[in-house]
Amino acid sequence: MKIAVISSRTTGLTDQVISETAKRLADEGARLVGVIKVLGNETADDHHCDMDLRVLPDGPEVRITQSLGEGATGCRLDPAGIAAAVAATEKNGTADADLFILNKFGPQESEGRGFCDAIASALENDTPVLVGVGGGCRPALDAFVDGMAEEIPADRDAIYAWCKKAMD
Repeated sequence: MKIAVISSRTTGLTDQVISETAKRLADEGARLVGVIKVLGNETADDHHCDMDLRVLPDGPEVRITQSLGEGATGCRLDPAGIAAAVAATEKNGTADADLFILNKFGPQESEGRGFCDAIASALENDTPVLVGVGGGCRPALDAFVDGMAEEIPADRDAIYAWCKKAMD
């Protein structure tokens, strides 16, 4: 089982380095599946609350957050948006992929939903998995993969080197 986890305390860095690595690998001809965050879709005042994912390898882009209105304090994740991104990812499958990428193992995955089945499918197909995770969801990720994830620093070169080695 080849699974690497990336986490950074710097806001947005995990998404950035995962997206850059995905682009580099795709440019080299790697067959990628999964999702990455669409960078640059945020407005100056949204505080990184709006999130679109791009389903690999070529789309679609799916909004996974919802507007709750001014002053709302609830979770902005849109279960229907996440379900659409998951369905598009699972449609692509993992059997012929070189690498499965998930930008973030989040609250949905921590509860056994979201991309959990896609991660399991990739691992069952011996497809390496690269996943980002925040500190709050790390214990759930560790439990999900039975502590088998290798931690990699949020460093472009280290991530790229792990991916190349895992895909060989």
